[in-house]
Amino acid sequence: MTRYLLAFTPLLLAACAQQADLTPMAGQRLPPAPYGRVDPPSPRELLQLDPQAAPPRSDELRSRSEERADDPFDLPPPEN
Repeated sequence: MTRYLLAFTPLLLAACAQQADLTPMAGQRLPPAPYGRVDPPSPRELLQLDPQAAPPRSDELRSRSEERADDPFDLPPPEN
């Protein structure tokens, strides 16, 4: 088993680094252009995430402790 894993690992890693442009498969087309746009988006544009799907990460480090702002949605549990 280990022998096969060692034999196929370079092949799998080589496939990960493919740098060719993406094209639709034979017989397939790209999705139609959105409403209001004349030309359909390119494959590269379709792969980009919009900012709402992948918001930027904040790596700001805190230099000192700070009081938390009051959270109006932090309600106590309901009494039953």
